[in-house]
Amino acid sequence: MAFDLNAKNIRLAGVVNDSITDGPGIRFTVFVQGCPHHCPGCQNPQTWEFNGGVMVSAADLLVDIEHNPLLSGVTLSGGEPLAQAEALLPLAEAVRQKGLSLAIYTGYTFERLMEMQDKSIMQLLRLADTLIDGPFIIAERNLELNFRGSANQRIIDLPKSLAANKAVIDTSERWN
Repeated sequence: MAFDLNAKNIRLAGVVNDSITDGPGIRFTVFVQGCPHHCPGCQNPQTWEFNGGVMVSAADLLVDIEHNPLLSGVTLSGGEPLAQAEALLPLAEAVRQKGLSLAIYTGYTFERLMEMQDKSIMQLLRLADTLIDGPFIIAERNLELNFRGSANQRIIDLPKSLAANKAVIDTSERWN
């Protein structure tokens, strides 16, 4: 694909350089700015406004990622990362070229994303290993779940799901 790391800026709410709560291992978590879902009880309501945050290039984020040799992967969170799928493509491609895993949190379900048939979203999903899907539902909040806030959210194996054209739950030990 060969995306330009400086082609389009990402509207960023913030990053966590060494997260252990946004996926297995030590992860660099990118919190994008802007979310259409506005889930009651959201842990990041400051990321909802689409005009907030700061603009950064994928190249700038990649420099930070490269400075941490302990990382096992990168997690895209938010906000809603898929609202900025096109801007995130260069970063996702670079992350994969570095041999790091890529996980994406989204308020959309896998099924809804397949219905949307958005070219940039589909490209981003093809670059990722894992999708944590579904809106946060406060009535289903469960603090005992790994890497999820509510019981409706699923940890999906993206390569298997895209091949099968249906959600395939990741049952590996690393996510459970």
